[in-house]
This record gives sequence, structure tokens and C-alpha cells, in this order.
Amino acid sequence: MAEIKEYGFELEFKVRDSELDIQGVVNNAVYMNYLEHARNEYLLSRNIDFAALHNEGKDLIVIKAEMTFKKPLRSRDRFIIKLNTVREGHLKVVFEQDIYRFPDNKFIMKARITGACICKGKPIVLTEVFAALGL
Repeated sequence: MAEIKEYGFELEFKVRDSELDIQGVVNNAVYMNYLEHARNEYLLSRNIDFAALHNEGKDLIVIKAEMTFKKPLRSRDRFIIKLNTVREGHLKVVFEQDIYRFPDNKFIMKARITGACICKGKPIVLTEVFAALGL
């Protein structure tokens, strides 16, 4: 029996025709936009405000992105991005993001996006972000 994974956040999407490539599937670069939007909404749900941090001179950045594609999404497919966060080392946060099509719950892809915070170009520990994420 397969283990059922628990997630801390979920966000629903629908594929738009403008996101398709010549093969009629979602272009692989578009997945980065989907994943980013889900991360931003997750952070907002935890009261982490990018603009306010930036105004303080602190920027959250992606330093590594890994994506594994299993099945394609096509025009008008509905899907959900499910997300968890884990702390990696002293400075990094990893967003584990999985995409499932629904209503059939087909596994589409998984991503592991590693982020960090910089201030004036130098990495910093952003204690308030780790605390808001429960890390």
C-alpha cells in the first residue's frame, strides 16, 4: 500500500491555452510560473510579505530548482499544487511541490525549489521567515 503524503498548503489552477507549446502540452517553462505562484500564495498565507522584506533590503531568492516530469498537462486541465517546506542547513528553505491533475488525482510532476535570503548581496538568516514557516 502506498504511503499517503501530507501537505501543508494546496492551491488550485487551470491550464490556459496560451501556456501550451506546439505539442499541445504545457510548456516546461510554464511550470516554473505555476510553482512560483503557489510559493508566493503560501508565503502570503503565512504573513510573509515580499514587498515589505524588499523595502527592508532583504530579498528571498531561488538558488536551485529541480523538477521531475511524469505526465503532461493539456488545455483546460485542472490541477492542484501541494506544498511542504523544510529547512536545509542554516540559511536555506526547500519548497517540496507536487502537482496532481484532478479529478483523477494523476501525479504530474514534483519539484524541489531551494531558496535563501540575501541582504545587500550577502546571504543572511531570516529568522522571522523560518519562524513563520514553522522551521
